[in-house]
Amino acid sequence: MSVKKETARARRKLRIRKKVHGTSERPRLTIFKSLKHIYAQVIDDISGKTLLSASSASKGFAGSGGNVEGAKKVGAIVGDRALEKGIKKVVFDRNGYPYHGRVKALADTLREKGLDF
Repeated sequence: MSVKKETARARRKLRIRKKVHGTSERPRLTIFKSLKHIYAQVIDDISGKTLLSASSASKGFAGSGGNVEGAKKVGAIVGDRALEKGIKKVVFDRNGYPYHGRVKALADTLREKGLDF
């Protein structure tokens, strides 16, 4: 990743984080993607606690997180865990990434599972 690309994403990330805040009623769902894996966390920003998380790098995960299918699997895991904890509404934080590919696949799977954002 070039320096210019990194700084552009960092600027987008800061611009998004100025507006997006998670509460206990509507926590923030944030993602991070690397070349091999994708990670998702549901965070309550007021108390500063991570409510749940899932990633393609975890031990029981079968498959690759570096593709759309892996992102769909992680989205399904996060969706199931969120519903178990009674979380139905979240604020989606794409973390500066463009909304397509793995990010879109993860978000669509979460919507299919019943999360509202």
